[in-house]
Amino acid sequence: MSLLEIKDVNMNYHKYDGVTEALKDINFTVENGEFISIIGPSGCGKSTLLNIISGLLQPSSGEVKYNDPEVKNNLDKMGYMFQKDFLFPWLTVRENIMLGLKIKKIYTNENREFACELLKNYGLEKFANHKPSELSGGMRQRVALIRTLALKPEVLLLDEPFSALDYQSRLKVTDDVAEIIKKEGKTAIMVTHDLGEAITMSKRVIVLSARPATIKDDVRISFERDYLTPFDKRKEKEYNDYFKKLWGEIENANE
Repeated sequence: MSLLEIKDVNMNYHKYDGVTEALKDINFTVENGEFISIIGPSGCGKSTLLNIISGLLQPSSGEVKYNDPEVKNNLDKMGYMFQKDFLFPWLTVRENIMLGLKIKKIYTNENREFACELLKNYGLEKFANHKPSELSGGMRQRVALIRTLALKPEVLLLDEPFSALDYQSRLKVTDDVAEIIKKEGKTAIMVTHDLGEAITMSKRVIVLSARPATIKDDVRISFERDYLTPFDKRKEKEYNDYFKKLWGEIENANE
């Protein structure tokens, strides 16, 4: 049984002048421990699909299942990382990370210790008492990820998580986030416009067509030297091959 099953998902938006089809007949599965990226032309409904998978948005028809039951009954298994870090500027790094535990009323000694261990493991312990304004953009994204991981989700959903960073920071944080997700053994689904991020971080890339979005392709990603970091994978021959293939898919997304 797959960890996630997205089955016959359709999404329509009703407006005063008619109905707009956003997603049409979306079907795919996600296995435990997979890292999947979703790409497609701007406005095709990538983030809408991610919101449906998370349970935040109900599809017009179809369903999303987590280990067979519907995902809406397993919302605590989902962790969402947004485009912006949404750190509270008046709270310290430690306080920001603990906030989710307090909101969900699971602020136990065990969970506090787990969150502090994450801070230590990923190089943020010495910044625990700093305010977000004292951190670089990349470090803020690491804090945001650790805040999400502190809730112990089974599936991480990442919506353009690096889009607010400059190019150099994106390359560095891509390596950091990929390492953290791998070490923590999480299943991840990422929406991105950046083909390089999709190729170097994922095991599969799902390509959506223009609206109404259907699945145009489902590309398996494999590097001979798979142990390389996302940054170093960009230097490999396979990277150029996948980039050309996916670029062609996006260019012809209306077909």
